Amino acid sequence: FYIEHNRGHHVLVGTPEDPATARKNENLYQFWYRSVVYGYLHAWKLSGESMARKGKTKFSLHNEMMWFAILPILFCTALTLVISYLQQRFTWEVPVFFFAQSFFAFSLLEMVNYVEHYGIMRKEIAPGKYERINPLHSWNASHMLSNFFLFQLQRHSDHHVYTYKRYQVLNHYDESPQLPFGYSTMILLALVPPLWFNLMNKRLEAWEQSLI
Repeated sequence: FYIEHNRGHHVLVGTPEDPATARKNENLYQFWYRSVVYGYLHAWKLSGESMARKGKTKFSLHNEMMWFAILPILFCTALTLVISYLQQRFTWEVPVFFFAQSFFAFSLLEMVNYVEHYGIMRKEIAPGKYERINPLHSWNASHMLSNFFLFQLQRHSDHHVYTYKRYQVLNHYDESPQLPFGYSTMILLALVPPLWFNLMNKRLEAWEQSLI
């Protein structure tokens, strides 16, 4: 995520090349698969290109992706061995919990990506070249309570326009497309695709019409 979000998603957001931008009429489950698989592969591609520029192979230990792949396994193995030794038995619960919570953690992250960017696409102004990212290119939700708990993450347009800003100081834009509810409610609705499409496609089409 560290590599793909910063060097992939922030560059390609709102384009067909971005795995983390949900397409119109793409349900959450289809999006989850595409974003997880292709986002991971794209992170390897980006890190491999970075290594090539430095004259190293993609499997060099200087490649961050190598460490991102190895360290969680080493950590989980060490934790399992230590607790198994203390318990005097193989504690299978440790790796099961570790990988289960990891699965739910990155799945929640993908749900947020789905809600933030559903159907929002930038105009292609030349083959393979898109208009500059602006406050119209992310869904926002300026709801006081959920913004308080999420450190203003729901003012997501400002995060993409000014990537250097901390979440706590992100600004609201009246012209940005607005979600009807906060992220928590929207994620629950996204889990039921017919409800999501019924609620969001009308808003997406209104946003598309506003650009004409």
